[in-house]
Amino acid sequence: MAVTPCVHDVGMSSPATAASTVEFAAAARTLTREARRRGLVGPSYRCPPRLVGVDRTLRRHGDGVVVSVRLRGRPWVAVLADMIEGVVVANRLQPPHADRLRNELWAATGMGAVDRPERAHPRDVTGPIRRVA
Repeated sequence: MAVTPCVHDVGMSSPATAASTVEFAAAARTLTREARRRGLVGPSYRCPPRLVGVDRTLRRHGDGVVVSVRLRGRPWVAVLADMIEGVVVANRLQPPHADRLRNELWAATGMGAVDRPERAHPRDVTGPIRRVA
């Protein structure tokens, strides 16, 4: 018996699945376009990095930057995080601009704050602050 996949099963993989070169290429186009739209350096992307044993490298040349990311054996969300961080590093951004750009790029790739794990920041405090003796 042949089974046809559901429409929602086709396309971008879930954050936990392995990255594909098609998704990598689509994300690279999106991130570069979004960076340039903001007046930033839109890096070029390639895979894998030339250095063995690393997940991401960045190489500057002339006016451009090449971000190399390892795909094989890594979850898609980890690859995408490295690609986004490559834009931040390529443009030498510091907080709060770097944080704002990261959030905007996650949203541009369709992986908003709801879809990706948040890292707790020491300054993120909810509720009243209580002093403990």
